[in-house]
Amino acid sequence: MQIAVIGSGYVGLVTAACLADSGNHVVAVDTDARKIEALRAGHCPFFESGLEELVRENMRSGRLRFATDVAASVAGVRVVFLAVGTPPQPDGSADLSAIESAVREVARGLTGPAILVTKSTVPVGTGARLEALIAANTRQRCPVVSNPEFLKEGSALNDFLRPDRVVIGADDPVAGDEVAELHEPFVRNNKPILRMSRAAAELTKYAANAYLAARISFINEIAEICERLHVDVNEVRRGMGSDQRIGHHFLYPGLGYGGSCFPKDVQALASFGRAAGADCQLLEAVHRRNLAQRTNMVRRVLERLGENLSGKRLAVWGLAFKPETDDVREAPALTIIADLLDAGAQVAAYDPRALESARRVFDQRVTYYTDPYAALAGADALLILTEWMEFRSPDFPRICSLLKQPLIFDGRNLYAPATARRYNVEYYSVGRPPVQVQRGNVRT
Repeated sequence: MQIAVIGSGYVGLVTAACLADSGNHVVAVDTDARKIEALRAGHCPFFESGLEELVRENMRSGRLRFATDVAASVAGVRVVFLAVGTPPQPDGSADLSAIESAVREVARGLTGPAILVTKSTVPVGTGARLEALIAANTRQRCPVVSNPEFLKEGSALNDFLRPDRVVIGADDPVAGDEVAELHEPFVRNNKPILRMSRAAAELTKYAANAYLAARISFINEIAEICERLHVDVNEVRRGMGSDQRIGHHFLYPGLGYGGSCFPKDVQALASFGRAAGADCQLLEAVHRRNLAQRTNMVRRVLERLGENLSGKRLAVWGLAFKPETDDVREAPALTIIADLLDAGAQVAAYDPRALESARRVFDQRVTYYTDPYAALAGADALLILTEWMEFRSPDFPRICSLLKQPLIFDGRNLYAPATARRYNVEYYSVGRPPVQVQRGNVRT
């Protein structure tokens, strides 16, 4: 099938590469000429494991190509996927200006009947809005189908190729059938293709992300209660998660969620829920708790090292919002580092993938290292802000020898308190009693 994918970010590029890999002929379109130039040269503009290789393979096969002209690219295609960003506005609502602009261009370029499929996360009712926009700009028949994405950065290819489920919201059943056929190669493992109304599909994406975000904020609130009552949150989490009705997924205390989806989707759902007359107190609380986790980390540092951090050097391991990505959008590390810099600290940062992404944010205000241990030299403390695998079993004697004092603030609970005691490290984590060092001895 001839397919166009509008938008070549995480969602669009993964969608284009995977659809091409299943035998379709796909043109991936983006108005960013530099991005398209890099893709034509076989280079992904961001890191996603395995994606660059898949892009190159399908370019060599002739099934995947790249373009910058939306209208010209949709001429003759049967299905157009929209993967355009819907960033939050100051009030939390989704900004649909980019997606509406793209749809106008698509409508003007259509040369025959087509199907428009929204992969972008959009508020309920957007499909109807886009259908009206198409009708105002072309005589070609073009129903709109909602096909929300459920891709996790760091495992996006696997999520597309082996989905838990595929959601297709179509008020036009024939258009829904065609979109379902495109996804048949990816559900050979008997995972379901769920058919529903377009509005229900639009809401499903928000509801799923908001629920997962709520679990994260819930366990982080329990973690704060644990800290104040000197209880180990991991013991509580195990007790909760062993209940089959609850499970362990997304019940890991830490610095909260970040990235391009959860923060904006929680706020957008609350925004259009309020606009519909719903009371969205829970969603608003989920967002507030998430921001509080970052503030709590800074508070721990200031309580231990003093309100004025002038003259203090802090080493940071982890800048990306999660492991296996170079994405720093809404990353807790960025907020924490900004607050530490405002308090006068010098920051020495290391991340396996996200150094350049962070450099675009902080420029020269932060010192960047390509070796994690080099960042520790002469630092007053180490802060762990992303749970990269390489941080899980570090050389503790080397850490202690490089730091001015053996002091670690672990925002991801990577280490057991017993390990900190064994190496005589003063250790602060989330939801667990601290390990404190005094006169060469350890007390908790």
